[in-house]
Amino acid sequence: MKTFVIGFFLLSMGGFALSQTGPGNVQTADIDAQRVAIAAERNRLEAGFANEDAVCYKKFAVNRCLENVNARRSAVMADLRRQEILLNDEQRKSKAEQQIRKSQDKSSPESLQLDGQRRTQAIEDFRGRQVREQENAQRRNAAVANETAARDANAARLEKHKKKNQARTEKQVEAAEQEKKFKERQIQAQERRVQHDADQSSRVKPASKPLPLPQ
Repeated sequence: MKTFVIGFFLLSMGGFALSQTGPGNVQTADIDAQRVAIAAERNRLEAGFANEDAVCYKKFAVNRCLENVNARRSAVMADLRRQEILLNDEQRKSKAEQQIRKSQDKSSPESLQLDGQRRTQAIEDFRGRQVREQENAQRRNAAVANETAARDANAARLEKHKKKNQARTEKQVEAAEQEKKFKERQIQAQERRVQHDADQSSRVKPASKPLPLPQ
């Protein structure tokens, strides 16, 4: 029983010290550590009160004993809850202060200068990308133009070669046709000469018989 009273006294003093320390002096890590300590203390006290409840059931005035234990239990747990509320408030305040400091840091001359440098660098990077993209586009267009020109030149050479072959073929055909006509004319002329000679031979009169000799 004395141990419980001493523990309750120390816990109350710890809550008082927390309230006197001030929210600005409590860090997040300290808040977490104190929250763990409060939970451990609650478990320890609950175990002690459970033992006292067991003792009460052995006494004649059970209800009165339980009422006393419950009263002390409520007071201690309320104090623990109060400390947890203080820690929660302190944590929220600490987070709000961190946000304020971040906002102040962002609006500081050094931060503004750094932001300006970052924006300038971003603009330079963007312009650099634009220049590179334009150069790449120009190279692609030049490559396409060269390819088109080469394709057109090759097509022109093929067309010229085709026309040349066609002209040579036409000349060969024309020469063969002329030679054929020439031979036909020669044959026709030969035939005409033969026919003429035949005609001339048929027109020649036979020779008259010689006159008889005088007797």
